[in-house]
Amino acid sequence: MQFKPLVEKEAGQPIIIAGPCSAETEEQVLATAHALKDQKIDFFRAGIWKPRTRPNAFEGVGKVGLPWLKRVKAETGMKVTTEVAKTQHVFEALKHNIDLLWIGARTTVSPFAVQEIADAIEGVDIPVLIKNPINPDLNLWIGAIERIYNAGIQRVGVIHRGFSLVGNSSYRNEPLWQIPIELKRRFPDLTIICDNSHICGRRDTLADVAQKSFDLSFNGLMTETHPDPDNAWSDAKQQITPATFKELVDNLVIKNAELDGEDLVSIEALRTQIDGIDNELLNMLGKRMEIAEAIGLYKKAKNISILQPVRWNEILEKGIVKGEEKGLSEEFIAQFLKAIHQESINHQMEVTKPSMIKK
Repeated sequence: MQFKPLVEKEAGQPIIIAGPCSAETEEQVLATAHALKDQKIDFFRAGIWKPRTRPNAFEGVGKVGLPWLKRVKAETGMKVTTEVAKTQHVFEALKHNIDLLWIGARTTVSPFAVQEIADAIEGVDIPVLIKNPINPDLNLWIGAIERIYNAGIQRVGVIHRGFSLVGNSSYRNEPLWQIPIELKRRFPDLTIICDNSHICGRRDTLADVAQKSFDLSFNGLMTETHPDPDNAWSDAKQQITPATFKELVDNLVIKNAELDGEDLVSIEALRTQIDGIDNELLNMLGKRMEIAEAIGLYKKAKNISILQPVRWNEILEKGIVKGEEKGLSEEFIAQFLKAIHQESINHQMEVTKPSMIKK
């Protein structure tokens, strides 16, 4: 797949998308838009249809709000965008000259729903953004991209809005940065937008997450803004005023995406050291798996269970303590050791398989 830019921008200039989570009233939409119009916004966003977890929540004003977005275009000159989840949404949005469509996280999880949207826009020259699915499934995300691309849409981009995981977290949706990083590695020309509002779920961390995304060479930012955030009809805690958003964007540090000259020479020397360490790590992991196989054979001979919970808890607890002494986070060490432990179990299970008896 070869993707075209969503909009033509100078090198190093991010794509900026801002506007309310939901279009509530015509006055609220226009007030937000006029407060943003001088901030070099590429697309003004507003949710017209809102897929909500429970039916008693505000689910958007529906197509009655689309003429409000037309007024935004006419009065401010800003392009406008909204979320679509099915064929009828697409038709209504196109009829009202919406400039960009995005597919939400709840829709991305359903290949049938994404294909329905792809069929509806086939032959239409309009950019489309695809949010990551709620669950951390990279292939599901890529599948949605492929469906839209196969409909003839080359101006395709994605929105990283984080992933829903079980357990307590400081994020509303865990960023799991490694997933969009891997997506960018596979498709270097794919536009990636950070939705810091849905990752954070709160105002006080929006700036940090936005900066982190630009440090990772993301191409743009989508942030929910509202003239009166505390009284917003949806996602009030994560919305900020247009003035606060201006301050956030003004303070962002956009770093060079590519290295050249002396910088490249200097960093290559350090990368060479990392490559050497990585090779050592892989060699040591290979040796560890050889020992795990030997342990597996011993357990087979003595009829001992492969999984030993007490031993595993001991490894995990000691590893976290030692990792923290080396400046490594508990989260990283836990994930790292769990992956090693699972691979060890896989090796032990392989060598303890019953032998095939030939007849």
